[in-house]
Amino acid sequence: MMAFLDSNYLITNETGLRIFAEIRNLPVVDPHNHANVKEIAENTNYADAWQLFAATDHYVWEMLRKRNVPENLITGDAAPKEKFLAMAKIFPELAGNPVYEWIHLDLKNYFGITEQLCGESGERIWNEVNAKLATDAYRPQQLLTGPLNVEVMSSTDDLIDTLEYHKQVNEAVGRVLVRPTWRPDKAMKIFAPGWRDYIHQVEERFGMKIESFDDMLEAMTRSHAFFAENGCRASDHGLEYPVYADCAFGNVNETFRKALAGKDLTQSEIDCYMGTFLAEAAALNAETGWVTQLHIGAVRDVRYSLYESLGPDVGGDVSNHLLDFTPNLVRFLNRFDGRLKVVLYCMDAIHQMTLATLTRAFGATVSLGSAWWLNDTPIGMRRQLEYIGSIDVLSNFAGMVSDSRKLLSYGSRFEMFRRVLSDVLGGMVERGQMPEQIAMELAARMAYSGVKSFWNL
Repeated sequence: MMAFLDSNYLITNETGLRIFAEIRNLPVVDPHNHANVKEIAENTNYADAWQLFAATDHYVWEMLRKRNVPENLITGDAAPKEKFLAMAKIFPELAGNPVYEWIHLDLKNYFGITEQLCGESGERIWNEVNAKLATDAYRPQQLLTGPLNVEVMSSTDDLIDTLEYHKQVNEAVGRVLVRPTWRPDKAMKIFAPGWRDYIHQVEERFGMKIESFDDMLEAMTRSHAFFAENGCRASDHGLEYPVYADCAFGNVNETFRKALAGKDLTQSEIDCYMGTFLAEAAALNAETGWVTQLHIGAVRDVRYSLYESLGPDVGGDVSNHLLDFTPNLVRFLNRFDGRLKVVLYCMDAIHQMTLATLTRAFGATVSLGSAWWLNDTPIGMRRQLEYIGSIDVLSNFAGMVSDSRKLLSYGSRFEMFRRVLSDVLGGMVERGQMPEQIAMELAARMAYSGVKSFWNL
């Protein structure tokens, strides 16, 4: 029997423990996250434990809502200490959800706190964490380059971003720690309410008039080149469903002008524009050797009260297993077959079956991304690894990503992944499916060396 978060945590076999011992201290390579690069560049001390553990984490917010914590104590104007103590009070009720494990892992590994977070311990833990956060060792850059052991990370950045904070971070630490990732979603999502205002921001950023998709493509090309000059290695695109990527430019220009005029678009016009935009972005990536990430299947902002009061990205998104990924993805992958690296992520576990077969069919340049969002759990990661190991090739796995806005995720989420990976491979060794030395090499490749190579990091 294991004790809570003991040395055997998530690992059920002796071979898995040996594998984990070999990979647990490998540097972290995180090709996709939502880090606040300005925060890292400024490198000021975190104000308190709430800011560090929960202020930017919608995973935590959703769990607090599930246990009837008032919104004022989650995203509202209550004092940070009130929020932290409200979280502590209900925290034992989150057992079984990975949030419970992540935060306890971070408390244990980076603050030496093994006491469980609860109502009775909340104030003691608040005070102990805050005392350490006031020291230089707990500033963002010191955490990343020290105990978190991050070798390189790729943030997520808008098409019009000027990337000055990336340069500041890298100069401060004396190496390339943070690379940008080109995410042009705001320009692509022509249906979004703020799309026209955003196009005006693109005009200002590049000093040009944008009156057609041809003009938009020129701005995209300039932005892409600027990101390349600043060390970018990948783009990222969020899609509820794959869109048709082979529309005629004349139709797309007509749709673009119609949207600029504030006229309503049909769904087919929206899909045509977005598909063409994605294809042109991918063509730029093919020229520079960037990886193209497709995050597919998030149905956004389904809880209207949350969206109306707080806006997007606050915990109101869901998955839909009925979305049909195959036809348009097949068209897209064939269009760039053999000349574009692609990573496919899905939000619903059922779609992993489809994506695993697609990555198998399209060879070494197309890979399945790590278990994403609602699958980013011990059970989700285990199921994915076991399935792709039998359908595709584990050696081609694109690697773990934190997908996080929270700095400590580089510790807890990567440890969770490496433990699950070790347990899965160790189990295969003990069932006679592979030699232990091969499993050791495979684990190191999936956790570190293969990731660096695939993403050109």
